[in-house]
Amino acid sequence: MIPAYIPNPAAALLGGGTPVDFGRCAKDGRRILGDGKTWRGLIGGIIVGIIFGLVQIFLVDCFQLDFLPKHTLVTIFSLAAGALLGDMIKSYFKRRMGKDRGAKWPIADMYDMVVGSLVLMTLALLVTGNIGWFAENFDSAGFFIATLIAILILSPLLHRGTNIIGYLLGLKDVPW
Repeated sequence: MIPAYIPNPAAALLGGGTPVDFGRCAKDGRRILGDGKTWRGLIGGIIVGIIFGLVQIFLVDCFQLDFLPKHTLVTIFSLAAGALLGDMIKSYFKRRMGKDRGAKWPIADMYDMVVGSLVLMTLALLVTGNIGWFAENFDSAGFFIATLIAILILSPLLHRGTNIIGYLLGLKDVPW
């Protein structure tokens, strides 16, 4: 999940500039995504996620770290892009619910990137005909379920921790 966990903090660090929604509003009169989702953050976050994924591929290959998944370019790109797409989809629905930028939405805020990254990766593996990647990297259903449970436990902790750090560094207006 490293290529999925890195893009959101990287986007916050590298973001700014033109919003992805170009400042447009939806039919309800609210912004489509808001000023917090920028092209610079989106592209920068994806690139940083890919770089961390490439480093992970290198480390797994060089040091024979068999306990880590053997990522491919498809998996690292889709994890990185899916994390930010999941965050943008969540932001779209937050705006529809009348929630302002930075407003708490606990469950959605913690798992948007997990859902987005895993859904996009699964779709990418289906489209490329490499759905067997799951079987190659998770040798049993029990190991796959244990991995999902670990992701469900670690994601909120990492989300909260990175947000607190971003807040302390002045990159975020709120620590959640």
